[in-house]
Amino acid sequence: MCRGLSFSSTVLKPLSLSQLQSDQSLSEKEGDYSNSPQPFIQHTPLSLSLFLSLSLSLFLSLSLSLSYPAARSRASMTTPSSSGLEVLLNTLQNAGDLESTLNILNVLDELLSAGTDRRIHYMISKGGSEALLMALVNTASSYSPNYTLLLPILHLLAKVGHRDRRIGVKAEKVDAVLVILRLLRHNVKNSRRAAACLWVIRVFCSSVSTATLLGQNRALDVVFDLIAPPTATHTHTIKAAIDAFAALLSSKENCRTAAGKGYIAGLLKLYEDWHTHDSEHEHLQIRRAFLHCLHKATKICLGRTALVTDGGIDLLYTTVQSCLLSKAAESLVEPSVQLMRKCYPKIPLPLTSDHSAYSFPLPGRPLGVWEDDPGVYDGSFEDDSDEEQENEESDCRDFEDDLESDVGSLTARPEPDRPLEQLQQYTHLFPELQHDFQDLESDSEPEESSDEELLNGDSEEKTKSCRRSTENSRVSPSCSYPETLTSNGKNPDQDGRRCLNARDFRSFSCPQTPEDGSGSMVEKLLEKYGSFIPHHDPRLYIAAAAQTKSVTDYSILAFPDFWGHLPPLGPEPMANRKPHVQRKKVFEDVQRLLCPEDIINRVVFDMEDTSVQCSSDVPTDSLRFFSKFESGNLRKAIHIRRYEYDLILNADVNSSSHHQWFYFEVSGMVANVPYRFNVINCEKSNSQFNYGMQPVLYSVREALEGRPHWVRAGTEICYYRNHFCPNRGQRAPSFYTLTFTVTFRHEEDVCYLAYHYPYTFSALQSHLKDLERSVDPRKVFFRQQTLCNTLAGNSCPLITITACPPSRAWRNLHQLRNRPYVVLTARVHPGESNASWVMRGSLEFLCSNDPVAESLREAFILKIVPMLNPDGVIHGNHRCSLSADDLNRQWLKPNPSLSPTIYHTKGLLYYLNSIGRKPLVFCDYHGHSRKKNVFLYGCSVKETLWQSGSPVNTASLKEDPGYRTIAKTLDRIAPAFSFNSCNFLVEKSRASTARVVVWREMGVLRSYTMESTYNGCDQGIYKGLQTGTRELEEMGQNFCQSLLTLRKNAISYNSRLVSHAAAILDLDNSLLDHKSHNCFEDDEPPCAESIEYSCYSEPQRAEELDAEVNGNTSSTEEEGEEEEEEEEVKEELRNGRRRSQRKSSVLSHMCRQDSLETLSMKSSACNGINISNTYLS
Repeated sequence: MCRGLSFSSTVLKPLSLSQLQSDQSLSEKEGDYSNSPQPFIQHTPLSLSLFLSLSLSLFLSLSLSLSYPAARSRASMTTPSSSGLEVLLNTLQNAGDLESTLNILNVLDELLSAGTDRRIHYMISKGGSEALLMALVNTASSYSPNYTLLLPILHLLAKVGHRDRRIGVKAEKVDAVLVILRLLRHNVKNSRRAAACLWVIRVFCSSVSTATLLGQNRALDVVFDLIAPPTATHTHTIKAAIDAFAALLSSKENCRTAAGKGYIAGLLKLYEDWHTHDSEHEHLQIRRAFLHCLHKATKICLGRTALVTDGGIDLLYTTVQSCLLSKAAESLVEPSVQLMRKCYPKIPLPLTSDHSAYSFPLPGRPLGVWEDDPGVYDGSFEDDSDEEQENEESDCRDFEDDLESDVGSLTARPEPDRPLEQLQQYTHLFPELQHDFQDLESDSEPEESSDEELLNGDSEEKTKSCRRSTENSRVSPSCSYPETLTSNGKNPDQDGRRCLNARDFRSFSCPQTPEDGSGSMVEKLLEKYGSFIPHHDPRLYIAAAAQTKSVTDYSILAFPDFWGHLPPLGPEPMANRKPHVQRKKVFEDVQRLLCPEDIINRVVFDMEDTSVQCSSDVPTDSLRFFSKFESGNLRKAIHIRRYEYDLILNADVNSSSHHQWFYFEVSGMVANVPYRFNVINCEKSNSQFNYGMQPVLYSVREALEGRPHWVRAGTEICYYRNHFCPNRGQRAPSFYTLTFTVTFRHEEDVCYLAYHYPYTFSALQSHLKDLERSVDPRKVFFRQQTLCNTLAGNSCPLITITACPPSRAWRNLHQLRNRPYVVLTARVHPGESNASWVMRGSLEFLCSNDPVAESLREAFILKIVPMLNPDGVIHGNHRCSLSADDLNRQWLKPNPSLSPTIYHTKGLLYYLNSIGRKPLVFCDYHGHSRKKNVFLYGCSVKETLWQSGSPVNTASLKEDPGYRTIAKTLDRIAPAFSFNSCNFLVEKSRASTARVVVWREMGVLRSYTMESTYNGCDQGIYKGLQTGTRELEEMGQNFCQSLLTLRKNAISYNSRLVSHAAAILDLDNSLLDHKSHNCFEDDEPPCAESIEYSCYSEPQRAEELDAEVNGNTSSTEEEGEEEEEEEEVKEELRNGRRRSQRKSSVLSHMCRQDSLETLSMKSSACNGINISNTYLS
């Protein structure tokens, strides 16, 4: 029987090996062995069992030969209850003879090598790292250290230390850090010893303080001298030196030292030499190690500057081009690309100011006084800090910590934020409760407003509001636009009239008076092409636009808004992303730095300088841009190459951030030529543009030919972090580039490009007018009122929709006035235009003759605020209102002056609550830029407590599960809806949002945010397709249909209703499989190409280090080995010792002939590594 050792207080006694491995943590499944806990020896191959038996028997015999005092000394360090592993580790630290220690080291090495990392972590937990460190210190502290012990200790320490995150701290505690550095200095000419020391230094540097300590003792100099040119033969030592140098650079202080001493230039020269000489790609690991080292060195500003100054980007670009020609060198491409991206010099945006081009005087705040946007740039950047912090939104925080876990906070009902007396001002907003419906007894037809009245307005004030100053008018097309072909290819019509074409509409402005010449153009346009614009009245749009107020007094109507849009006839699949498309774009970006003479760099559009568009310097073959129209956003366009343009977006009004939404006009194109557009100041850290989403395009030429469609367009689309930064300085966060390529179909067309399908405030107003004219007032109670005026003076519409009573009988009026309320809101964030299309679908459906819509009107009174942020929408903002506030974070205590729409919408809800009519449902429509599908956010006390890990016993809490009913219904009837993406958790960071405030303060159980994707769906019948306006409007209809399930026991059924609502009312009461996730994170896998570059690293895996260490223990590649052995014999003779003739068979790979060398320096020449490094000249 194999036996081990255990120490008592006085003697050494045999112990079974199973007891040696008594701790069951070591037992694990290997191969086909059983999972049941068994002694470790039963999990090992027979040969290993025999090996362990022989090893431990030898150890036993050697230990028993020790003197009694020595044994007693070691025995005092253990207890009878110590495990066998602890006994071995304690003995290792205090062993006094060579063979015993070697046997223990060999046993530990074999035990750890035969299993998985679990064994090593178990050994670490039992003090294995400390034991090895003490053995290292004790062995190396003698005047002539014995390398028979040191090499195995170093090898094992490298393996174990790589898996111990605290190895550096532990090494400092036992003073092993400077010991290993001293050993390295004494063995720079011995490749095997140097490699072993370098691996240990590398693992020690997992602690920044340890790396700093080594750097302060000139470790950088010693290690760099070991990085040899490609003519050297000891490649494993060179690789170890590069890895150790990279590890030392984990300390910023060492990075500064390396940059100051010119080591970065030396690394670049070495990398170039290795690249040049390694034409057969035999040393890819060394070349990759150089790149990893350069990544570490350039994590500070000083390092990046040094790399650029020393021609590093040019070198990397040149070498990576050659690597692309060989598949074997593919592994070098990505590190090189990321290094170029990281070190590309920061360039401030070519703007006069980071602040928006538009400003608006706020109540109580002087014009021109700006407040930096909190949470966007914190300014806490040290000069040579790591790569700039990412522009993460405040939403991206630790999810579980953000969950509300206090039951009191979740269940408490806060006091109203205003006196109850103030709520009486909202009485007039409930006409359905006071209306006498006298018209029900009349047979008169409803009056309709004439188009002329709508066009001219109903007051002199409305006419004045449309007048625009000449200084803001669009420049005449004649100053820069050549004649173009018409839609039929001819200049005149057959009857001799000048034919209208795409170019003509570019100079069209909002009619200011009935005599305005623009009116005749409208009439010509409608006369010729009016049949192509069904379901849209351009005259209504003109009338609405004339009353829309803006900071800049917009005088131009964008053609798509005026003319209207119809959904494309067929589905639009998500774009396929070609492999390495981002890499291609990055190479083109790098060429700007390397070949500046090839860059045009000419401003062709500037929102703040209208003279640019008429400048004679603009070549005729350049594209022309424009965005000064409602919801437009493009601040500047710069011509980069012949067919490439950089686009800069305008910040939200009165702000210096929130760049994402774009909407602009482009013309002057050449047909069938790919144009690259780069939106270079996006802020979000990821986008659905990386996952198949495309921007949308509208062609005037196509519209005039009967195809008025916004269509998804663009190829080679990617979204990644760039080298631009705000004007406030290079230490401010970077921006992101959205790049896409568009090939226009028509010569000299006028096209519009947008982030998503635009929906303007004027479009809403004209749509509401159209709805009001279309409904039968004897059946549908439709009222449009003004909830309040915005900061800019625009009205915020409030819509009331319900069914008129069949008669004025008291019973019918009573039923109407006791219908439950449903409140719907949308477009609090201006850039979320998809929310408006969903709302349009809801409005259209609620006013339709569909049987379900009729039942909904009979069952509910719907209060709808279709656009909570009209000012933001008008001015092309992405997130904020004119006050530069995110209005969906103002619901806790809205300011009536700065956030009037939120203040009065909340007041409306307070009023309903005060009269005992709190809404049955509240839903705020939103858009989501980083997730697919449509889904709901709701509020649940129990789910929040479960997810947050709260110790509260939720079994005692009562909660109505009805908050899931609508989501379950939508999952059944809405193809774009995903129940598994829904979330019913209450987060602290969302405490001031509409959803949480209405749930908490008004007690509305079904308080939701409905998020609609900008992209498309990854499930259901729409899987793989991008959502269009048809699908968005369908979603709005589906949401309204889902409300029917809440009143299915109170509605009147008929055959028409049953046939239309069968799927809606067939609700399965069983709970769907669902778990609330962090829905504020991306639901996508990591992008195929890295969006960021600041955190790029390529750490070596533990298995790779193990292989290198094992190669060092059995290596025979060293030149001059025979000379080294001869020198060892001489060294031994001088020390009065003889090489032992006895060599245990179990130590064959550890007790090499040269392992008995001492620390004394040899006097003879050695063919080891030449430390006279010449790469610092």
